[in-house]
Amino acid sequence: MSTLKKINIYRRILTKSLTKNIGTSAQKFVVDPNQKIEIKRVLISRPNHRLGNLLLITPLVQEVQATFPDCKIDLFVKGGLAPIVFENYQNIETIIELPKKPFKDLIAYFKVWTTIKKGNYDIVINVDKNSSSGRLSAQFANAKYKFFGEEDTTLAQKHSDYCHIAKYPVYEFRNFLKQLNFPENQQEVPPLNLKLSANELEQGKNTVAKIVGTTSKTIAIFTYATDDKCYATTWWEPFYARLLSEFPDYAILEVLPVENVSQIGFAAPTFYSKDIREIGSVIANTAIFIGADSGIMHLSSASLTPTIGLFSRDNIETYKPYDNNSVAINTNQGNLDDWMAIVRRTLQS
Repeated sequence: MSTLKKINIYRRILTKSLTKNIGTSAQKFVVDPNQKIEIKRVLISRPNHRLGNLLLITPLVQEVQATFPDCKIDLFVKGGLAPIVFENYQNIETIIELPKKPFKDLIAYFKVWTTIKKGNYDIVINVDKNSSSGRLSAQFANAKYKFFGEEDTTLAQKHSDYCHIAKYPVYEFRNFLKQLNFPENQQEVPPLNLKLSANELEQGKNTVAKIVGTTSKTIAIFTYATDDKCYATTWWEPFYARLLSEFPDYAILEVLPVENVSQIGFAAPTFYSKDIREIGSVIANTAIFIGADSGIMHLSSASLTPTIGLFSRDNIETYKPYDNNSVAINTNQGNLDDWMAIVRRTLQS
């Protein structure tokens, strides 16, 4: 392990211990029933650079935007992907970006915190309760109301899907508004959404047609993932063979990772790109997407494509795809026959 990685591990341990009690009583506020509450500026804090984690806050952004169409939303994130992910979100005013590697650019790192302090917000929402930087940003920001991401046991009992990382911030936001005497919103939580344009979708359709000759009957697969979430070739090769035999009327398109590797030895027609919106537009023009828990799996969900997520870890309820007939498979249970039946039901839905 490199010295820098060791430093980062100790830094996370230290900052987590220092920030664990920040904001524990932040929701204890008194509301004057005669006071007119106006929400014009909101700060959403999710200082993480990973594609999946950025896509997972799109439901909250949609919720805020739908509730207060004229409000301005600032995002506190890390890295450079957020402007791409939120390209078509009109209410996003400022994207405040921490450098991906703060120790290599300390001046830029501290300037970002200054930017947060200069803003005046009606609400600041820290999305992830386990994020030290997120909790610090909520504490540091100037806001009338602050949410630090503490678990609400009452909401957890009310909503069976409260533990989902894309959903509980929405439930918390709705509960906050209820306390401010706004009407309670009982609609389904919005899906992940990349908000692909009509032009992007048309280009994706043309790309799929060039590769496999069709867009209406294509199964997209993504055979890669990080760490132990990546299934071995010995798992993927039988799975791919069964897809071929079970669904002969469908073309199979493998979406390749940035590493340009394939767990089925490039046996299927492939698509490769480093442009996440282009990848999303291609997946959006397929009938179904199948892949392990990864940023690309969440990108598929955000492209509004029926998504089958493959999970071997015990975090399935936190990260599983939802909406658009999506489903998660616990690959520690069942077998190929069971999994093919799930694929068939999803295609027929």
